Amino acid sequence: MPTTARDLTLEHFRWIDGHADVWAIFRDAKALAAVVAGLVEPFRDERITAVCGIESRGFLLGGAAAVELGVGFVPVRKGEGLFPGGKVVRQSSPDYRRLRHTLRLQRSSLGPGDRVLLIDDWIETGSQAAAVRSMAEECGSVWMGCSVIVDQLTDSPEHTLGTVRGLLTAQELPPCES
Repeated sequence: MPTTARDLTLEHFRWIDGHADVWAIFRDAKALAAVVAGLVEPFRDERITAVCGIESRGFLLGGAAAVELGVGFVPVRKGEGLFPGGKVVRQSSPDYRRLRHTLRLQRSSLGPGDRVLLIDDWIETGSQAAAVRSMAEECGSVWMGCSVIVDQLTDSPEHTLGTVRGLLTAQELPPCES
């Protein structure tokens, strides 16, 4: 019976019509708890003060990770949805689908002295993570890195993303059967 975050991710992972799907993790309390604990573990001793998460799975994982670490959560919105107050805005570089995303963070949510961790489900190009790092640093915060369920980065991103930790790599996923 799987017990590690990695094993539980693999147990709940599936391909649907050629698209990777991790949503089943959220339906299983044991799997979700293990995945969240696994995401924060590499950063537990880094004195994180805020966890960022990008809409939408990043909101769920990031919020849970913030609770796990006992710190606040900072949402990063995409597009034009309601988000009151002053904002820091970035346009991401093209992602794996060649789409650019407008990302927004409430300026008052981060400041000097904050140590920021980004939590998300997947990282492939790092374009959105790089945009979030830039916004956090504009607010005076210290970027601590990213923790994701699946790391699909193809090059070493330390110069733009800092530390990146994944529960598993895309190469460890079962093959797509579509």
